[in-house]
Amino acid sequence: MSDAPHVPVLMDEVIDALAIAPGECHVDATFGAGGYTRGMMARGARVIAFDRDPDAIAAGAALVDASDGALILVPATFSALEAELAARDAVPVQGVTMDIGVSSMQLDQAERGFSFQSDGPLDMRMSQEGESAADFVNHAEESAIADVLYQYGDEPRSRRVARAIVAARPITRTGELAHVVRRALGYKAHDKKDPATRTFQAIRIHINRELGELADGLAAAERVLAPGGRLAIVTFHSLEDRMVKRFLRERSGGMPSGSRHLPEVAAKHAPSFEQVGRGVRPSEEEIARNPRARSATLRTARRTSATAWTEGAL
Repeated sequence: MSDAPHVPVLMDEVIDALAIAPGECHVDATFGAGGYTRGMMARGARVIAFDRDPDAIAAGAALVDASDGALILVPATFSALEAELAARDAVPVQGVTMDIGVSSMQLDQAERGFSFQSDGPLDMRMSQEGESAADFVNHAEESAIADVLYQYGDEPRSRRVARAIVAARPITRTGELAHVVRRALGYKAHDKKDPATRTFQAIRIHINRELGELADGLAAAERVLAPGGRLAIVTFHSLEDRMVKRFLRERSGGMPSGSRHLPEVAAKHAPSFEQVGRGVRPSEEEIARNPRARSATLRTARRTSATAWTEGAL
């Protein structure tokens, strides 16, 4: 098997955390270029990998052919993980890995519209179907755009940006949207960070329902993991990491026992996970090799024998 064209962030740390024994079945919930999957198979795992992006599934066909039956590729979101595994009589599994967010391949292809580094159609759809970013910015109410920018992009001047977007309609190119945002926020070439980054992140998260997918994927992983099974999740920004951190703290019994402001939700359930260490960040050497790794955090946990929770906020 040839090397993956894009080495995943925290590759060694993720594979070590999974503690794979030969013959185990593991899930790579975000296949991408197949880097984690290759690492799992190198340790002797059978892998069922998911990706909603048709390009990733097509590119992975050669790896499936070379795997001698060790790899199954599923063209689906990881919120569908439980149903897809059950349909293949593959529950329970010994490990689930998720690499949350946009992939390098998607960012690097101007025609996919995820980045403003190169001008392209304003698309951003991971699955290449449904509402596009252009559909959203050209048809959504100004207040809805402002809410998305504030909630998912931490944009402090979201109303100003939303007003500028509505005034500039129609917007069909990534370069056009970036220009509108920069003009609204008074961007100067020497500024350290391009303010359009926040807007692009927010719209991408909204279009692809990324936080909802993460919530559904975490709950599905809890249901499909065998006792002792390992969960490894790599996140790239604070919204994702907060969700994962809260989920693992709650499911491991680490949340407060309750007060008049916080109902005693955790007290109803035995811990379904035990956390393994604290969050792991990339080394300076890895960041030097791959600057996109800078914001990554790996969190891992081990499934207990307790019944999966059926309620509780993520």
